[in-house]
Amino acid sequence: MIAGRARPSDVSERDADIETAQCLLAEQFPHWSRLPLTRIEPGGWDNTTFRLGEELVLRLPNDDALAEQVTKEHRWLPVLAEALPIAIPTPVGLGHPGCGFARPWSITRWLDGTPLDNKTTCDQQKIAEQVAEFLAALHRIPVDGAPEPGVHNYHRGGPLTVFDQPARDAIAQLDGLINTARARAVWDTAIASEWDRSPVWMHGDMTGSNLLATDGRLAAVIDFGCCAVGDPACDLGIAWTLLDPPARHHFARSLHFDDRCWARAKGWVLWKALRGLVTHPADHPRNTGERLGWRWTSLEVIEALTVGNGS
Repeated sequence: MIAGRARPSDVSERDADIETAQCLLAEQFPHWSRLPLTRIEPGGWDNTTFRLGEELVLRLPNDDALAEQVTKEHRWLPVLAEALPIAIPTPVGLGHPGCGFARPWSITRWLDGTPLDNKTTCDQQKIAEQVAEFLAALHRIPVDGAPEPGVHNYHRGGPLTVFDQPARDAIAQLDGLINTARARAVWDTAIASEWDRSPVWMHGDMTGSNLLATDGRLAAVIDFGCCAVGDPACDLGIAWTLLDPPARHHFARSLHFDDRCWARAKGWVLWKALRGLVTHPADHPRNTGERLGWRWTSLEVIEALTVGNGS
């Protein structure tokens, strides 16, 4: 593993079991405790997630460093929902430590849809339009009092330079597997600038597994645990992980960012792909696209970023 802070869920398995979830419900939300509780698989990286009855979702964070995500979502999701054109989770319960579980946890409304992973067919042009519309609306929401980037969201929305040395170490470690010269060039361009405008809201984890579709169209955006205000570039990386080249161009034309912002977006994607390859084998679900909701493997994404201009 390369230097730098690992994602908490990469460090060890700390998932809460169903017995703990049932105990927490019985103690704190007894009116829901008799509803069927089913673990959602494969689930996310940061939370153990259960479907509660037909209409609710229970999420328990997997690490102490992620506790802030719970209270942040509970505070801000209702605010964001009022201004967004696509459905997002609605908090209905904020749980507290108990039953041997030491973190806050949450209950939200269930949202129907199929994750836009590498097995889901969708209208790429329409998805590009809808994601661009969603992000544009998100960027217009006032940021007063909103959370800033930090450990709670893996510094997404902050400067990419926080990952500079780990990224360079990863590129060196992958020599022979990727074109390291081109990867360094992409990274150098990405960290050469920072967001120099007023901060805007960003989702922080715009990936196919957090986009739900019905009939091939975007129906909901979930998992705002990494949201904050800052540089929106990290959300633009979905252009290379979900969209094919024509839809990617359409997406870029729909959002008015300069070349420096798109270069930072490429840097965020490159960092995630690099990190996956140095922490897991190339055929691990994290790197085949299955666990990240990418339509391509980490190696294919790096190839797309580093060949030509990555457009």
